[in-house]
Amino acid sequence: MIKVQQQDFDLAAEIAALTRGKTDIGGVVSFTGLVRDVSDGARVSVMELEHYPGMTEKQLSAIEAEACARWRLSASLIIHRYGRLMPGDQIMAVVTASAHRQAAFEAAEFLVDWLKTKAPFWKLESDGSAENWVSARDSDDAAAMRWDK
Repeated sequence: MIKVQQQDFDLAAEIAALTRGKTDIGGVVSFTGLVRDVSDGARVSVMELEHYPGMTEKQLSAIEAEACARWRLSASLIIHRYGRLMPGDQIMAVVTASAHRQAAFEAAEFLVDWLKTKAPFWKLESDGSAENWVSARDSDDAAAMRWDK
């Protein structure tokens, strides 16, 4: 399931809805990304996230489908916010559920790594006086490369 939204989310409620009635689930793994107040040594007072509606959902669905093809998941969820976010705000969440924990852990890690490198979001950080478009990090690319077939 993919959700691209401006509004905040309640992770516990999302997990409950995702797993309701699914008795084959033995483990649920979740990751929640938060907006930091420092990026590459610079203060961040606000972050603006932009995306292309339609294209974003299509790419996130492809990323989720890849995870489901690699691991036996009972359920999965990607939530990614856009718009104006402040330090401490939730920016994204990944939830994976499977019969066994290893598949859930690995799929969640894969999803986070690929979202960082393949999801079409653009981040503009500001400290109140200067703005900076966030560039891809070599460490994110290296983390994602380990999942290449």
